[in-house]
Amino acid sequence: QVNFVVCQLFALLAAIWFRTYLHSSKTSPFIRHVVATLLGLYLALFCFGWYALHFVIQSGISYYIMIVIGVENMHKYCFVFALGYLTVCQITRVYIFDYGQYSADFSGPMMIITQKITSLAFEIRDGMFRKNEDLTPSQRCLAVRRMPSLLEYLSYNCNFMGILAGPLCSYKDYITFIEGRSYQLQQSEANGKEDTKYEQTDPSPNIAVAQKLLICGLSLLFHMTITKTLPVEYNIDDNFRATATWPVRVFYLYVSLMAARPKYYFAWTLADAINNAAGFGFRGYDKSGATRWDLVSNLRIQQIEFSTSFKMFLDNWNIQTALWLKRVCYERATFSPTIQTFILSAIWHGVYPGYYITFLTGILMTLAARAIRNNIRHYFVESPTVKLCYDIVTWMATQVAISYTVVPFVLLSVKPSFTFYSSCYFCLHIASILVVLVFPLKRTQKGSKKHENIQPVRSKTLEEENVLQKNSYSTTNNSFNQKQEITCRYQALKQ
Repeated sequence: QVNFVVCQLFALLAAIWFRTYLHSSKTSPFIRHVVATLLGLYLALFCFGWYALHFVIQSGISYYIMIVIGVENMHKYCFVFALGYLTVCQITRVYIFDYGQYSADFSGPMMIITQKITSLAFEIRDGMFRKNEDLTPSQRCLAVRRMPSLLEYLSYNCNFMGILAGPLCSYKDYITFIEGRSYQLQQSEANGKEDTKYEQTDPSPNIAVAQKLLICGLSLLFHMTITKTLPVEYNIDDNFRATATWPVRVFYLYVSLMAARPKYYFAWTLADAINNAAGFGFRGYDKSGATRWDLVSNLRIQQIEFSTSFKMFLDNWNIQTALWLKRVCYERATFSPTIQTFILSAIWHGVYPGYYITFLTGILMTLAARAIRNNIRHYFVESPTVKLCYDIVTWMATQVAISYTVVPFVLLSVKPSFTFYSSCYFCLHIASILVVLVFPLKRTQKGSKKHENIQPVRSKTLEEENVLQKNSYSTTNNSFNQKQEITCRYQALKQ
């Protein structure tokens, strides 16, 4: 863990140097790719030793598969190989070397690399094999129209900004950043023509980086002072279960799981700050002209802590992984996309039994929450006062449901997980099943103008998807018409 934090702080300094001295206006993309890759592999070697070779092996074999298999079927082979290789590494780490430890392990970066390998394989197939009219708007804007070189591929997978903690970014966004075209495209996308107000201004990430480092400091302070005084394991303590009343147990369940989140806030926000410090992550300007540096952000803390629905929590937690699950699984599944997405998420996370218990429970919770929202919510949104009361109740229910669901994710093993659930008499499992049986998943009331679409469990909202479309940029493909690409973004922005 010390190695991880030291390496990330070094990466932060390297990012500042990278943006200052290897800016795209001063340096060729080739040099930027080489330096980003070598720094990334150096950090991996320092942090994980020779286990870092797994990153190169996984990326190298995946690239070989893409070249040999061809664009028609490479997405299947890359998906199976990358996920299989990751799973084998997780099995050896967990059941041979290091069961139950939360130390920084080499399978963590491999999880991000697996996301990049699989998402890029699908994006290349979308851009080079599938017909344009067969693609969804988001797939069309993310499609890659040429095969990346080996250097570009390694740079995308192993660059120093994201090799240790990610987050996932689209290949097109990364290449656009390396080649220095992200800012210029932002201006032309805004109004369909060059915005003279910001024409020659290179937006500075300094304020965004400072704000995110402040969040990191507060999260780390909270983790080191509060988290250890509220262990999740105390929920299954025999004395606590025997003496505490139900309200006390529910309250402690909530605060103990809330206290477990700051370590993720720290790691993901620091990773976001590193990317921003290098100049990557610029989304554009808001209505007031302020810069937005949240293109690769992985969480929204305020929305997480004040979520009023299961979906709202998932949409704002580990955002880039949610998008990955949507793009490679939910949108392409031929049956039961919600179940398939949760199963893929469990496999990707690792081989601890607690992960599978959590995600199987999550399927029930998601279906039940979806059914309640689609059948009941429209009765409570007309009056502001009634809606406020509804939001308070749903916030409380969501926080308890999330805490109840993720306990096995923290406890890891089968016995303590079932000890916790049996002490609660599997109450939310039973309630979820009853809700799914009683309520239809799609609301059928006529005349309602506030019908809510059934969205993927880990997907973005429609508004967020439009923003995503707006920020997927063109690659260096001379045969691809950049004007059409900009039109695609502009249409998404108007929506």
